[in-house]
Amino acid sequence: MATWTALTTLPGREPAEALGTAMEDMTPAPTGIGVFEMEDGSGLWEVGGYFDGRPDAAALALLAAAFGARPFAVSELPETDWVAKVRRELAPVQAGRFYLYGSHDADTVPEGVEPLLVEAAMAFGTGHHGTTLGCLRAFDRLVARGEPPGPVADLGCGTAVLAMAAARVWPGVPVFASDIDPVAVEVAEANVAANGLADHVRVLEAAGLGHPELQSAPPFRLVFANILKGPLIELAPAASAAIAPGGWAILSGLLAEQSDEVAQAWEATGLIVDRADEIAGWMTLCLRKT
Repeated sequence: MATWTALTTLPGREPAEALGTAMEDMTPAPTGIGVFEMEDGSGLWEVGGYFDGRPDAAALALLAAAFGARPFAVSELPETDWVAKVRRELAPVQAGRFYLYGSHDADTVPEGVEPLLVEAAMAFGTGHHGTTLGCLRAFDRLVARGEPPGPVADLGCGTAVLAMAAARVWPGVPVFASDIDPVAVEVAEANVAANGLADHVRVLEAAGLGHPELQSAPPFRLVFANILKGPLIELAPAASAAIAPGGWAILSGLLAEQSDEVAQAWEATGLIVDRADEIAGWMTLCLRKT
């Protein structure tokens, strides 16, 4: 069965979410709706729906006009085995000592690496994106410098690859992985179990540090936050307070032009930028608490 998509953009989170909610009442009803902030610094939000049949063009036009959105772009998608496609196109990734691979590439794992099995799924963080890759490389450098281990929090964990990396090289320390998205939490739990780390990584559904276990766990030696500019700025005071003196924050999800603003927000809470690295237009910041 063919799938149809209808996509539009508009400024502002509240009108975008309201438009997404209004789309639920369409006939035919969409099988899925997504509302995302675009990562190009434009301030626009993308709203999209998936349909099993051609969506009602008149209804889409009325919704776009009512919420101040651009006209919907409607497209028919070919039938595709997306998991097979992702598996073909996502080759293994090496980031320092860490080697990320899918089960279909299990025979490619070289000796002398820390292997992390990450299956293709509906969560962010396979290691191919510049943000996840940058975080892994930053953590690898800390380990190589002999940074002493301590409790770790991976906030907005997606696939939990960063939490798993910490659990792999810092065995025995408490490691927490949290995400606001319940789908990501399920994916993270599956990946943690597949890597034999279920007893070492605690996966939680939470926004930021908004979970009792996270609030009682600090001080953290390391906090990962690979999310977006806005949430990173909002998170700075609470996360900084949860980091032990001399501890670290590794931040990403940032376009290069957004990094100064995020760095200033975190430096205002008592951390200093130790290093900033850019990969394909995406920045990773490594900060230390003084």
